[in-house]
Amino acid sequence: MYDLHDFLEPVFASAINEDEGYNDGQLAKHIAIYENNFPDVSLADIVLIGVPEVRGSGNANAVNAPNTIRKQLYRLHFWHTSVSIADIGNIKTGATLADSYAAVKTVLAELLRHKKTVVLLGGSHDITLAQYFAYKELQQVVEATCVDATIDLKGESPVRSENFLMEMLTGEPNLVKHYNHIGFQSYFVHPRMLETMDKLRFDCFRVGTAKENIEEMEPVIRNTHLLSFDINAVKYSDAPSTQQSPNGFSGEEACMLTRYAGMSNNLSSFGIYGYNPQQDVNELTAKQIAQMLWYFIDGKSRSKQEAEIEDRQNFNEFHCTLTEIDTIFLQSKKTGRWWMQLPNKNLLLAVMPIIY
Repeated sequence: MYDLHDFLEPVFASAINEDEGYNDGQLAKHIAIYENNFPDVSLADIVLIGVPEVRGSGNANAVNAPNTIRKQLYRLHFWHTSVSIADIGNIKTGATLADSYAAVKTVLAELLRHKKTVVLLGGSHDITLAQYFAYKELQQVVEATCVDATIDLKGESPVRSENFLMEMLTGEPNLVKHYNHIGFQSYFVHPRMLETMDKLRFDCFRVGTAKENIEEMEPVIRNTHLLSFDINAVKYSDAPSTQQSPNGFSGEEACMLTRYAGMSNNLSSFGIYGYNPQQDVNELTAKQIAQMLWYFIDGKSRSKQEAEIEDRQNFNEFHCTLTEIDTIFLQSKKTGRWWMQLPNKNLLLAVMPIIY
């Protein structure tokens, strides 16, 4: 693997936990952490990277976000022995925002080349753009999904974290095959922006719709390669550092969404952005993010148990005719998830549960 040391700074678990130490059941004892020696990530199922770059939000006070999240994550208990995790430290902040983007792109692209699932911690939401640049570096067409209370297409705003989607969705060459937006709150979004998204045939789900039909978000996320989660999508009472809105996803719903992400065999990068420790209350938002990550690991464990589509004995198979076209639906006996075989018989599409 390409030498990534020049782009990363180590983390020290004992210092993060203020020398309280960890017991054998906690995650810190089961993660290969970049402290003195760079971990071997060749066998890792999940690779964690901290991104302390927040200049894109206009706020310079959130640089400790990755380590504050780690402090809470490392304390959680390890249940998923089938999942190997490596934490390779924090991206070094560049002289300019563009330099930080380049560092994220370089590190993430190298890990994607080696088929790793990468989790990016901290940073302002515009780091999603650097996340996307890694796929462009590899010339990989992607389906991208953002979970956010707003839609960051405000071309008139000088704040990068409020307009980064403009470049991501309209820049050339463009490798975004499809874009999904989950959890927007209508009063934060100009109606014409939704009209534009609809004309582009992108799928946008209001927070109320997503909350009422949370299981329907699973096939959306299952088809996603790049997932970006702005913690501002979670309501203030469950994530008090956000201060975006009293409404939004509950903590439990956010954990369900990240569990769906972990279950996806398509998803290769997942960023949780927008956390500001300076605005947090008793690190409750850090605890919320840590528990979302725990459920992401839980989902990853379940995805390893899922049978291959070709192994039909592990699926219930249903045949029906839709508009004179023979269609096959498959339901996994292990996870209950559904797929539909398209007419070309080569591609299987994730679908929501069928309610009888």
